[in-house]
Amino acid sequence: MLGSERLVGIKVGLPDKTPAKNQDADKRSIGQGVFGKCAGCAAVWTRERLAESWEVCPTCGHHHPININRWMHLLLDGGHLDRWATSLRTGDPLGFNDGKPYPDRVARARINSTADEAIEIGQAHVYGVAIAFGGFAFNFMGGSMGSVVGERIAILFETAQEQRLPVLLLHSSGGARMQEGILSLMQMAKAVAARARFRAANLPYLSLCVHPTTGGVAASTALLGDVNVAEPNALIGFAGPRVIENTLKTKLPAGFQRSEFLLDHGMVDCVVPRAQLKQTLHQLMIHLGGNAA
Repeated sequence: MLGSERLVGIKVGLPDKTPAKNQDADKRSIGQGVFGKCAGCAAVWTRERLAESWEVCPTCGHHHPININRWMHLLLDGGHLDRWATSLRTGDPLGFNDGKPYPDRVARARINSTADEAIEIGQAHVYGVAIAFGGFAFNFMGGSMGSVVGERIAILFETAQEQRLPVLLLHSSGGARMQEGILSLMQMAKAVAARARFRAANLPYLSLCVHPTTGGVAASTALLGDVNVAEPNALIGFAGPRVIENTLKTKLPAGFQRSEFLLDHGMVDCVVPRAQLKQTLHQLMIHLGGNAA
């Protein structure tokens, strides 16, 4: 995963006489899971200290990825979400096999991640304000958008409209899911249409883009919020910078497709450090909620 931390090991005490190969193995194992090395400045912190700061480096402020469960504990009261559409399950419409059958990849993703699909939706509260919440799980097949993800986004907006709730949708995705082909791309239109109906109901929608938000997800709901919020230095865009450079045969500007670049060019409305996100989103909801009819 982009921007993930690298664990480091330490060795203390007097040198021993074990073979060098075994000593190297000891070095790797002693500190494993105890220390984390910042991907931004290489500072070393205990895993406990990084957890306390929500995986933001206390030295340089680099924002490391966190999973959807941690996001819910950061943003939602008590980390609690009353989930919707939990019975939806991914099919295999194309019989896709790239060396491993698609159903096997989905099953493995459920085991390795903390989610049953690449997005979780439901009702929650932010400082007591009832909201409809959706959050992408990047560790589930890169947060890719397949049929279930598209359907859940549509249900998120439709149910929020029925219950007159504001929507907060956290985006973190590599884009459309290739294993579902054109059916995956169709979810872009479905999600945007649901968003348009929600807008017509004069209800607020906040979009939160975290690292990375790319592909078909960036090209659909990610930048259609009444307010588009991003965390620092998040990669947000359709095609990646290397793809664009290779296609156009040109050098892109420094910081291209990062949150601060998008803020300067009007694509996002504010860049907010992780520790301040809940308070900022709450204030925005209160402000926009006053306009709901």
